[in-house]
Amino acid sequence: MIRIKSENPPGDERQIAAFVNSYLKRLGFRTRIFSLKRNRHNVIGLLSGRNQGHTLLLTPHLDTVPQGRHWHFSPFGGTVHKGRLYGLGATDCKGNMAAGLEAINSLIEDGCSLDYNLLFAATSDEESGSVLGLVPLLERKILRPDAALVLDSDDFNIVVAQKGLLHIKVKIKGKRAHGAYPWLGINAIDIAVAILKELKSYKFIHRKNKYLKPPTLNIGTINGGDKVNVVADWCEFELDFRFLPGESGKEIIGRLRKIIKRHTGNFKIEVQGLQKHFSIEERHPLVVCLSRAMRKMKARHKVCGSEGATVISFFQNEKIPAIATGFGCSGCAHSSNEYAKISSLHKGALVLEEFLKDYQLIKRRK
Repeated sequence: MIRIKSENPPGDERQIAAFVNSYLKRLGFRTRIFSLKRNRHNVIGLLSGRNQGHTLLLTPHLDTVPQGRHWHFSPFGGTVHKGRLYGLGATDCKGNMAAGLEAINSLIEDGCSLDYNLLFAATSDEESGSVLGLVPLLERKILRPDAALVLDSDDFNIVVAQKGLLHIKVKIKGKRAHGAYPWLGINAIDIAVAILKELKSYKFIHRKNKYLKPPTLNIGTINGGDKVNVVADWCEFELDFRFLPGESGKEIIGRLRKIIKRHTGNFKIEVQGLQKHFSIEERHPLVVCLSRAMRKMKARHKVCGSEGATVISFFQNEKIPAIATGFGCSGCAHSSNEYAKISSLHKGALVLEEFLKDYQLIKRRK
């Protein structure tokens, strides 16, 4: 799968989707490909269980970030070197996808019949917000599981909490004038600097969370002006808020608007991305079952939170319990010379196989 390009941007999951679709069919899944835009394919496979009343979803994503530069190994080589598998997507997220497929393959080889329906959804566009992947698949009820395990994490972590995310672009308008006569204009960059200076002391309203660090604000980009000898009549900057329970994205936007109005009335706020904060209780059967599988396979793991955004928060909009896990190497995602340890992927497949077996026992006992 590493040798099949699926960089996003530009965004083209056709070939990797075809591979996964073919693999699932060989395992006996009934499959469908959903495309919400040309070349942006999502693969959904269903393996029917003995009891049709419950459906569990396993879901990794198909796309990767662009390859970037400074690779020592080919980003599309799938090179194995000293126990590591190198290549774009080895950790994020093709290694996890391979572990999931191998776990299911092993179950089928052993003749194991599940007493629940197993859905496998390999989705597109995760690296750009999932607007052509998981989000519409859930909103349109194409995916309707009773519970979900997202395969998109590192180091055998079991993710049960996640910060909310708010991405905003602020556009400031000023008045153009000659740079030699700045008093004749209104400098939008000056206004932006004043706003950003005030934002550096922004105080989040939040409750402490044992899984997550305090909320953060990052000034990601700033652009403005046309030429050095012209008073800038425009400036744009982008903000990244990561927030906790106690404050919503809507409330943050409201407070931001008040701050900007203290400096100018000529502005526009564009919301580029918004995800709610997420949490699930440790005693939920998903967490209990996966933790038990980790222990049985002697996989060092921890129940933790995610400072970054994964797709688990999208499930809560549909009231679907979800957790995330994965078997890549922390710090490798989106990096040059991305790799995963072969031993971790092998153990990850064993963990997932045990989880899928144990999960049906939990459903039977309930």
